[in-house]
Amino acid sequence: MKRAILAAVALAAAGCGGSDTPAKVPEKRVAIQYFHVDPATAGTIHGTILYKGPKPTRKVIDMESDAGCQKAHEGSPAYDQPIMVGKKDGLEYAFVYIKSGLEGKKFEPSKQQVVLDQHGCQFVPRVMGIEAGSMLDLKNSDSVSHNIHLMPKNSYEWNQQQSPNAPDVTHKMVRQEVMIPIKCNVHSWMHAYIGVVDNPYFAVTDADGSFEWKNVPPGDYTVGIWHEKLGEQTEQVHVAPSGSAAVDFTYR
Repeated sequence: MKRAILAAVALAAAGCGGSDTPAKVPEKRVAIQYFHVDPATAGTIHGTILYKGPKPTRKVIDMESDAGCQKAHEGSPAYDQPIMVGKKDGLEYAFVYIKSGLEGKKFEPSKQQVVLDQHGCQFVPRVMGIEAGSMLDLKNSDSVSHNIHLMPKNSYEWNQQQSPNAPDVTHKMVRQEVMIPIKCNVHSWMHAYIGVVDNPYFAVTDADGSFEWKNVPPGDYTVGIWHEKLGEQTEQVHVAPSGSAAVDFTYR
């Protein structure tokens, strides 16, 4: 009887945690250390992108395959014009960004809303930028269905159908890539491009071709520029403490 009691006690002890296997300790999450620019030494980079050459003739977009798209442009046809040049030769829709020089500095993703709309059976804007880790808000303002098809090389493809009056869709842009082409599988003429960078220093030029970044830490940088038809260029620039540096580009 004594032996039976002792065996029962031993079994109970084993069942109540008497095993030699150590308990699993939950992993500690390490807080991300974001880089913050010192306002006392921050500088500025500014510049202008010009186009010196024959101005291409714009082409009317044929939307006969979709009556809803045709109706949206009654009396005012839509044009395909990737090379847009202002009065002073400023190049519009060029994407400019700091390509290198910020290695080792991790910036907190912006919480500013970044929207890609489908309006008039075209993507608006045609060229845009976003910080890696931020959310892209996708909207359909048309009375016809569209499809957003992102085709990155540095991540997986993403394809989303969006009906008229459908709720906005969000998609996280995870990895840096310049540039990611976007198309609509429903309407072959719809194209857009998005630049995903791991810092806040990027811009899409407007009609005068100019750009400016404030609050840039002192240092030596490579500034890159991309245009869907004219290709890429880079320039080196030095930003002194509290200084202002100019970097200009010309496509010929």
